[in-house]
Amino acid sequence: MPPLVPESLPLLEQMVDALKEPTLLLDPNGRVAAANLASHEWFGTWIDGQSYVSVLRQPDLLGPVEDAFGYGRAGTAQFSHSAGAVETLFEVSVSPIAAQPGRRMVLLVFRDVSAKRNEESMRRDFVANVSHELKTPLTAIMGFIETLQGPARRDPSAQERFLGLMALETARMNRLVSDLLALSRLEGLTRRRPKDQVNLAQVLRDAVESLSMGADLAEVALRPVLPETAMVVGDRDQLMQVAMNLIENGIKYGGRPGAVDVSLVEIAREPVLRGPAWVLEVRDDGPGIPPEHLPRLTERFYRVDTGRSREQGGTGLGLSIVKHIVNRHRGRMRIDSREGRGTRVTITVPAQV
Repeated sequence: MPPLVPESLPLLEQMVDALKEPTLLLDPNGRVAAANLASHEWFGTWIDGQSYVSVLRQPDLLGPVEDAFGYGRAGTAQFSHSAGAVETLFEVSVSPIAAQPGRRMVLLVFRDVSAKRNEESMRRDFVANVSHELKTPLTAIMGFIETLQGPARRDPSAQERFLGLMALETARMNRLVSDLLALSRLEGLTRRRPKDQVNLAQVLRDAVESLSMGADLAEVALRPVLPETAMVVGDRDQLMQVAMNLIENGIKYGGRPGAVDVSLVEIAREPVLRGPAWVLEVRDDGPGIPPEHLPRLTERFYRVDTGRSREQGGTGLGLSIVKHIVNRHRGRMRIDSREGRGTRVTITVPAQV
């Protein structure tokens, strides 16, 4: 009986092993003749010598493999692999290889396209969210204009009220556009580390001073505990944005009357940053955040309480901006909260050495 694989099989096996993507070589009988390390990591070592039908199992991929064996046709297919709660999407290249007259082998190369799919999904969601966030105030303004042109044409008190509401909605749209532009700029700068020397303690003092009047009106006491100097390599304007955002959130969503504690301490060595670091902590004594919301707080437009956030003038982008700034400064961000016991945001950034 003639051999079912060509004499060049050892060379083909070496080529399969050299590829970084998960790769399977099927013999003319449809069994796995060679599988590289990546494919073993994804699918397990049990696949060696098994029929492709039992290994792959998904009709979308089985069809192109059968076409490659039967007609020598190359093709592509999608293959979904699940490991627990994580699903990975592969684009599979299916290539026939001549083995003997009338007999073929088939090479399968799996390329992970999950990240691309997720990016496209996030882009669609982002466009939909932006459209929704802008449509809401625009619809309200259009309604106010119609009222001013009609029923309120000769009603000075109604005109004053509607013009005030229009001013609030346009200010909200202006904040949204400003935050979107800031986020876009940050995404372009993420890989470029800041180079300036900044006294983070002074940045926090300036932020506390800027927000003190609003805090007094909200019956919130700002309680900073800061060193005289805390030098970091950073972008002062961006660090000020972080400070203002976190303290302002504490004022808006904390207790009333209440307090917001702002502290900054140095640690000699932070294990993840592998060196000295400054740890900024902003803590409020508000109602806290339910645990199911915590993992999503830095997502764009995510709000725990949509109605309250919009009433307070929030755009849903603040913590996403903070996260990007912290990442640019090679730092870490953590949010801890318990219902009824307030919220604590901790920012850790490398200290200047």
